[in-house]
Amino acid sequence: MITPLQQKRPSKKQKIQKTWQDEMRDAVSSAEELWSILKLPADKLESAQKACKLFPLKVPRDFISRMQVGDINDPLLRQVLPIEAETISDPNFKLDPVGDLDNNPVSGIVHKYHGRALLIATGACGVHCRYCFRRHFPYSEQTASKKEWQSALEYLSKDTSIHEVILSGGDPLTLSDAKLSQLFKALENIKHIKTIRIHTRQIVVLPSRVNADFLELLQSSTKNIVLVLHLNHANEFNPALAISLQKLSKLNVLLLNQAVLLKGVNDTKEQLINLSHALFAHKVLPYYLNVLDKVSGASHFALSLDTCKKLHKAIKARLPGYLVPKLVQDLAKKDSKTWLL
Repeated sequence: MITPLQQKRPSKKQKIQKTWQDEMRDAVSSAEELWSILKLPADKLESAQKACKLFPLKVPRDFISRMQVGDINDPLLRQVLPIEAETISDPNFKLDPVGDLDNNPVSGIVHKYHGRALLIATGACGVHCRYCFRRHFPYSEQTASKKEWQSALEYLSKDTSIHEVILSGGDPLTLSDAKLSQLFKALENIKHIKTIRIHTRQIVVLPSRVNADFLELLQSSTKNIVLVLHLNHANEFNPALAISLQKLSKLNVLLLNQAVLLKGVNDTKEQLINLSHALFAHKVLPYYLNVLDKVSGASHFALSLDTCKKLHKAIKARLPGYLVPKLVQDLAKKDSKTWLL
């Protein structure tokens, strides 16, 4: 396998000094640079540039290093690759496919399901996945930033039926450890909240995010901590991610994974089976296998419901029950996720 970025490979000393924030700032944000690094077909560049105007490109170099140079169909590349199909309108694909904005009692809070509420901790993310269901989300209006955390926290404090808070975004782990600690401390003071759940892809694309301060924060919390990762393909694992997951597995933290079924990425039973085995090898349990949310710009990733069900049935026949993720769909105006099988 050809390893990209060889010409920019830093010294060991530089690797030690570089922080996850440095890596995030150094992410590739232009189609031209991505094309240059991965030696992609020149005739696809112009359409990629057009797609980037609708949804900006952002890919950490660590994640790019796991991709196959010259292969435009690489399953990791396809997840972040801007293509012409994103510019084609499809009436069945919406700006807010799961109805977040219909369940938004105060800025930064999405409260769709009984007993748990989602806090939009930040609009920032370490990677821009082209299928993201919040690619059109109005973060400037709906992020529970430090300035607006107070109203979000007041809402959580007043509703004693809420026993679990889900930190989401963007990605909550793009917050600094200091800001994350402030938020944790505030949640620690709300007695009826028993569980803090963090949904993140940041650790996957930037394993260096699992630093000493973050580990200490998780270890010192008095709440139940659930960390839901987002990996779609076994190739997303690399040695750095393995080390970070090993550190997390030593804490009293439940590690789960939710994947999205994506055409051209993980739409074979072999790919899904390999993903479940790879997750378990790193002490992460498969949790959800999501049918693609019908967000505008992502129709090229869609698989039919019948195909999704057939894939799930196929992996169910090959895996032990604890490695079979629940096949689910997030539909607007429902009081829970819809279990399809």
